Amino acid sequence: MIDNLKKILNEDQDPKAIEKITAKLENLLMSNEEVGYIAVQKKPAVTIFPDSIVVTNKRIILCKPKNLGLSMEFIDYDWDDIAGSFVKEGILGADFTFTTNSDLTHTVDYLPKNQARKLYTYAKEQLDLLKNPKVATPVVEEAKFEAPIETPVVEEVVEEIQAEEVTHFAELMPTPNDVIRDTEVEAPISEEKGLSHLTQDELFAKLQNYKKLLDNGLILQGEYDRLKSEILKFL
Repeated sequence: MIDNLKKILNEDQDPKAIEKITAKLENLLMSNEEVGYIAVQKKPAVTIFPDSIVVTNKRIILCKPKNLGLSMEFIDYDWDDIAGSFVKEGILGADFTFTTNSDLTHTVDYLPKNQARKLYTYAKEQLDLLKNPKVATPVVEEAKFEAPIETPVVEEVVEEIQAEEVTHFAELMPTPNDVIRDTEVEAPISEEKGLSHLTQDELFAKLQNYKKLLDNGLILQGEYDRLKSEILKFL
């Protein structure tokens, strides 16, 4: 792991402190988990057992020496539990702080400014990946075009029916008897002189005949009313 962290050792880290941390991290890292950066406290006074903070592609790990350096306490937080992070630089170093979704706040102080900046940058990258995961571009297979199956065309046989020859056009023309049957069609009589010579029965028959013409749509209502009024004068 030290070979993978050579770029870290040029940021004022103590090589011995890094070696102790990485030796203990060997058994803590999960499969496919890679260390991205390690920052170590550097207080003004001589610190024999400094606190450290490790960031991986899966979580943040706080490393705190206990029992005069004989043991180490590890506290880790997954990236999906991290709400945000920020850096505050001072004269004697910088503070790296991160907050969780459960409103917990953790700060590692007296970090070299370069290390704090690298922590902050790495944390922002991980949080950005978490919010905007990279979606692999699906590989579109080349469409295979198959030749269409030809459907045999069945020719429809239309049988010709010989039309019967019509020799008399009168056979095609409807007669008045076909349109109105059992109805006597009589031209309306509008002259009172013609009605005066008819009997009561004949006048009543004419009135019934006009009513039939009206019912069959051969005369209009106005014409029927006029004819009716003329007949009623003699009834």
